[in-house]
Amino acid sequence: MTEQTYCDRLVQDTPFLMGHGSLSEQQVDRIILQLNRYYPQILSNKDAEKFRNPKASLRVRLCDLLGHLQQSGERDCREFYRALYIHAQPLHSRLPSRLALQNSDCTELDSGTVGRELSDRDPKVLRGARRVLGFSPIIVDRHVSRFLLAFLTDDLGRL
Repeated sequence: MTEQTYCDRLVQDTPFLMGHGSLSEQQVDRIILQLNRYYPQILSNKDAEKFRNPKASLRVRLCDLLGHLQQSGERDCREFYRALYIHAQPLHSRLPSRLALQNSDCTELDSGTVGRELSDRDPKVLRGARRVLGFSPIIVDRHVSRFLLAFLTDDLGRL
């Protein structure tokens, strides 16, 4: 399967993000402020003021912002997704592009590892699986990440 870029994902997710009630005005403002404050090369002060203009409707401002990011490039789209994750995590997890990625990952895992489990007690354990998990960029809820990191650091002495 070909890797989908963040710009491709943004194009796919735009109708969902533009949907009625997807993002509140406060969430859009927070995303704009984060992109402007932490990454002024992505959104200049002038751009941020334009996208936060209270005279324009939220839908128009969001449409302009998404169009601007799509034209700006891959890094800008990636930072938008990072800001979206921080300020609207429940919405981020329901994005069509994320659901498509999760479904494709599950089918690839199901077809490639039939009959294998990640368990210390199972003799068919995949050797080095913890090593792969330890260095994979996994986005998980902060409560789950604590347990995952504890699990992985427990085993790092044996690597």
